[in-house]
Amino acid sequence: MNEPLRLLCIDASTDALSVAVGSGLPGAAVQAYQGPGAAQASTTLLPVIQDLLAQTGWRLAELDAIVFGRGPGAFTGLRTACAVAQGLAWGVRSERHPAGLPVLPLDTLAAVAEEGRERRRAAGLTVPDAVVAMLDARMDEIYVAIESGDGRAIAEPRLCAPEAMAAHVQACVPDGATVLLAGNVFDAYGDRLAGVPGERQVAVPTAAALLRLAPAAWHAGRAVPAHEALPLYVRDKVARTTAEREGR
Repeated sequence: MNEPLRLLCIDASTDALSVAVGSGLPGAAVQAYQGPGAAQASTTLLPVIQDLLAQTGWRLAELDAIVFGRGPGAFTGLRTACAVAQGLAWGVRSERHPAGLPVLPLDTLAAVAEEGRERRRAAGLTVPDAVVAMLDARMDEIYVAIESGDGRAIAEPRLCAPEAMAAHVQACVPDGATVLLAGNVFDAYGDRLAGVPGERQVAVPTAAALLRLAPAAWHAGRAVPAHEALPLYVRDKVARTTAEREGR
């Protein structure tokens, strides 16, 4: 029987910094941190990792992989998480891992969907047929991906205007399917999403969600060498022009 994986998971794709250490197995112990991210992430991330590893009793070199939320999300946070994952992984070169630890980049929207499913499970509720995972992309747009209730991809991550969301969901989800809308977009765009069918669940990507997703991704062979790990931006533009801001 294979030994449980030893994983370090990092997400800095939103205003929060999230870190978790564990195996990702159901019911297994997890050491986790959730705190302020954004500009603070670059200064607090390494001390948090050291503290969680100490609580677990694992050394960095004993890990099987480093997992990070690759995006989409805040560009600075994605770059921070990727750079730290790469640096730590490359720094642990050994006979077992001559190229450093493997790195496992996972989609942040998959983590949002997993958070939505986990909250339903924890409340004893049925997981709907489809989960629409959404993150505020700012600039009047939403990052969105759609998964089945058991985590299979239905629609890949993309940008979508709030008013176009209903048509996108209806095009991707079969008629009659139950839908969960999970994300952090409801305060900013709630009224403009009125036509999107489904129950709403506030959720953000967390390292604990990445940890639950990681074993399946690992066994599917999705880990890469540190130098091949890259963020997934989806958007290639970070600010609107003056004309766009003024609606011209």
